[in-house]
Amino acid sequence: MFEKLLIANRGEIAVRIIRTCREMGIATVALYEADDRDSLHVRLADEAYRLDAPGGFLNARAVLDMALQKGAQAVHPGYGFLAESQDFIALCEAAGIAFIGPPLRVVQPVTDRVAALNRAREAGFRTVDYSPRTFGPDEVDALPAAAQAIGYPLMVKSVRGGRGPGSRWVRSAGGLERAVRQAQAEAQAVFDDQRVYLEKALPSVHQIGVQILADRHGNVFHLGEREGSLLYVNRKLVEEAPAPSLSPAQREQLWDDALRLARRFGLENACTVEFIVDGQDRAYFTEIKTRIQTEHPLVEMLTRVDLVRQQMLIAAGERLAFGSQADVLPRGWAIQCRITAEDPWHRLMPSPGRLDMVRFPGGPDVRSDTYVYSGAVVPSTYSPLIAKLIVWGDDRPTAVARLKRALSEVVMLGVATNLPVLQEIISRPGFESGQYDTSHLTGGGPGAPPDPQYLSDLAAAVAIYTMRRNQSFRPTVPDRLHSGWHRDARRLPR
Repeated sequence: MFEKLLIANRGEIAVRIIRTCREMGIATVALYEADDRDSLHVRLADEAYRLDAPGGFLNARAVLDMALQKGAQAVHPGYGFLAESQDFIALCEAAGIAFIGPPLRVVQPVTDRVAALNRAREAGFRTVDYSPRTFGPDEVDALPAAAQAIGYPLMVKSVRGGRGPGSRWVRSAGGLERAVRQAQAEAQAVFDDQRVYLEKALPSVHQIGVQILADRHGNVFHLGEREGSLLYVNRKLVEEAPAPSLSPAQREQLWDDALRLARRFGLENACTVEFIVDGQDRAYFTEIKTRIQTEHPLVEMLTRVDLVRQQMLIAAGERLAFGSQADVLPRGWAIQCRITAEDPWHRLMPSPGRLDMVRFPGGPDVRSDTYVYSGAVVPSTYSPLIAKLIVWGDDRPTAVARLKRALSEVVMLGVATNLPVLQEIISRPGFESGQYDTSHLTGGGPGAPPDPQYLSDLAAAVAIYTMRRNQSFRPTVPDRLHSGWHRDARRLPR
């Protein structure tokens, strides 16, 4: 096993990796940029060094050089940044440093989303219509013809990011060029790759991902599925596992399809096979993510398997210790909320700054993954994700009730957060019943009727906020009282 590991990431995922490494006796090296020096991962790591290089965490050569200089035998990329960078994986393999994730031979054919779709379609798996090629920044002129062949509405998607960063919904030809420019700029910033492709948009679907673990000895297991259909501007806010939209038969079929695709692509380490399911219960293969994902705690809560630990064991060449698929079948229900530093009263604009007070909930089967604490600074230069709140229950009603209770206990003062949005979402009848899809937060899902108690609490909160804005809360003594004349005027004669 490795003695020292460098974490090529920041934030809550870096903290997550450090904690598993500490349990395994692996020394950790953290990297940080100037704006992030007070982050929790910097405080928890055994060593921490400033990454002062152009491009920061996207600078593959600088990150690798740091690993070599500090004597690290392995690098964990987390998610985002260099997690699926072929160039970075190739550099690590050439330098003899273990990359904690799928090897280059796995990532190369999967990272090209169009090639992966072609391969899956050839194997008989259903896919949505998509452009037969990708488009770089200088190939915008070729997009209108490709879009016309697919038909509107459609999705512009990064070849690296899928439905997350670097994707845009396009309803008509008039919005195509702008959407492509925005998607390419975002993809460049997040993945250092501007290539995009087009995909037919299905407006009301369920997004399902099946977690795969596979070692280099041919052992392949699934760890259940999760649903991430509650999207706002193509970003997941609430995810849960198992997927409430699937019947038992559909669930078994998706598990089987995911295993067959994993074997066809020769997957290794932790990967996710992703599908969408339409209103007619038809499942479409969309992509394979060759990295650990933001919502991985759901799988860990359901299976009690530490995915980060398994990633490192696999990268070290060890066999998966599961005797059979039955050893890792999910149990119970888990739900995750993404807490972000975004202002819900201003269209969720980023809200960086210092957190004056932070308090996370506790209790049975409640987990908080975060890099912030009271006094921490939320930088303006990174993703606004500051914490993930995950709960588990024996069944979905228990998990939903536990999530409501846990969210009500979260305290974050100093910056605006999306906590009110999350509380509103989980109070909707559509969520409580498990009947929602990707249109739920864009007008397609049922809304909750106003609750009198909620309106009363909201009025009180607005009143307090208004008062605090108009008062300094610093008692002052008027200048006319400093002389003491008022005391003399009331003094009794002796």
